[in-house]
Amino acid sequence: MEGIHIVLKAETLGIFFGIPVTNALITTVVVSLLVAGAAILAGRRLRLIPGRIQMLWEMVVGDVYEYVAGVLESHDLAKRYFPLIASIFIVILFGNLLAFLPGFGSVGFYHAEGGKEVFVPLLRATATDLNFTLALAIVAFIMIEFAGVAVLGVLKYGSKFVNLKSPIGFAIGVIDLFSEIARLFSFSFRLFGNIFAGEVMLGLLAALIPIVLPVPLMAFEVAVGVIQAAIFALLTLFFIKIAVTEMH
Repeated sequence: MEGIHIVLKAETLGIFFGIPVTNALITTVVVSLLVAGAAILAGRRLRLIPGRIQMLWEMVVGDVYEYVAGVLESHDLAKRYFPLIASIFIVILFGNLLAFLPGFGSVGFYHAEGGKEVFVPLLRATATDLNFTLALAIVAFIMIEFAGVAVLGVLKYGSKFVNLKSPIGFAIGVIDLFSEIARLFSFSFRLFGNIFAGEVMLGLLAALIPIVLPVPLMAFEVAVGVIQAAIFALLTLFFIKIAVTEMH
């Protein structure tokens, strides 16, 4: 097991204007640039008469949009929140899949730690940094609450959590309030735990059985990365649906 170095938190590469710059932050910037670049490139290549690739993507996006509209039961709400849900999925997906590119995690530098040289990679998978998953969870949480207030109004939406009509209603409101806040932790730790555990497992197996076993497991982890991105986006969608639905 010698040579395996597992670090729970993202390693700091330097300080920029008093802000620690970690390897996960570098990857997040790279992912953001890739997503923005892909969007700009795709927008410039749109044609009135679509080719096969454009037609395929229009079908995929159209089907996903109709699914969002069906869940929210409103095309107006779908137009408002589809970009958020799709962006969450794409950012998480890019961040998860980027880690499987050749050379990712193998470029870095050594530094002294505890009397020995420790390798610090320049890039680290975004979802293996709890700061990244927590930031996404905060964005999703704010948008869920905003959706509920925007559709139902402050008083009607607040009545879901503060119900003074009966003791049972009050208790249910308190439970709903705590479950609403708990989404911050469930969102962030679910994504972080699955991706970080997969990375650790791949690292251990690559050290123990370096050729045969890691290959199918890498394919499995790619599937996990796609599924986790979809789960985060879908949960955001379903919680928005719950937020905009009146209590009965």
